Amino acid sequence: MDSKIKDLNEKLELAYQGGGSKRIEKQHAGKKLTARERILYLLDEGSFEEIGALVTHRTKDFGMENQQFYGDGVVTGYGTINGRMVYVFAQDFTIFGGSLSETHAEKICKIMDLAVKVGAPIIGLNDSGGARIQEGVRSLGGYADIFYRNVQSSGVIPQLSAIMGPCAGGAVYSPAMTDFTIMVENTSYMFVTGPNVVKTVTNEEVTSEELGGATTHATKSGVAHVTAINDVDGLEQVKRLLSYLPQNNTETPLKLPYELGDEIRKELIDIVPDNPNKPYDMHDVIRGIIDADSFYEIHKDFAENIIVGFARL
Repeated sequence: MDSKIKDLNEKLELAYQGGGSKRIEKQHAGKKLTARERILYLLDEGSFEEIGALVTHRTKDFGMENQQFYGDGVVTGYGTINGRMVYVFAQDFTIFGGSLSETHAEKICKIMDLAVKVGAPIIGLNDSGGARIQEGVRSLGGYADIFYRNVQSSGVIPQLSAIMGPCAGGAVYSPAMTDFTIMVENTSYMFVTGPNVVKTVTNEEVTSEELGGATTHATKSGVAHVTAINDVDGLEQVKRLLSYLPQNNTETPLKLPYELGDEIRKELIDIVPDNPNKPYDMHDVIRGIIDADSFYEIHKDFAENIIVGFARL
């Protein structure tokens, strides 16, 4: 029994190393956290329980039988955020560029199924180059399974996506189908095909940032609801956004403690000018109605003629 426990611990240690020290160093050099670092920062300390840590792909073609990594490029499990149960998956770019294989997809689907069964939010930390080309249609079938669960979960549990690296091809559809998408500036991208393909097909030269960067999706396409300056800020945005959402469609949002203060907001009287042609900031109106510092704006830079967001009263 001791030998089996030792063997298990050795395999788990290999799983924790992802794609190896050199690839982890490269991830850090790109100002990005690893998949495990992201999960451990997001969840309450000591709360993460991993599922499928020792899963490997089943591909034997193209020399893939000699390239086996425990976890197969995605870390999945559950834990708590401020005491609330959540399910989470984080794609590991240090393993095959976070590409989606058949088993990679099965791990994500299992977590999504458990989230619906329990009635808890699902959070995806996306950092993937798309389908694993060595697996062909089996990889694409995995995307279909994930999309189906996105649809079935819609309106049942909150689905949050954080884009924390270059996501291309099939990797961008699922996040776009979730309830909220958060993108990290300068390190995350979302596009079906990259700049090289665009140049080949249309002879148009465009950068990754122009084609699918955080600013582009936050201002033009509207796919990104919130942007963050780095990985840590992105994870903090996930935490804050989650605080406004219920666990599922049968529960109400969390009520936070509130100290009763001066509920007569005299400043509201002076915000709207007597001159109907004089502009005023609707943010001042919102802040004058809600609890102090409780407004969380969504789509801040998209369709700026309207303001939407969450607040507490």
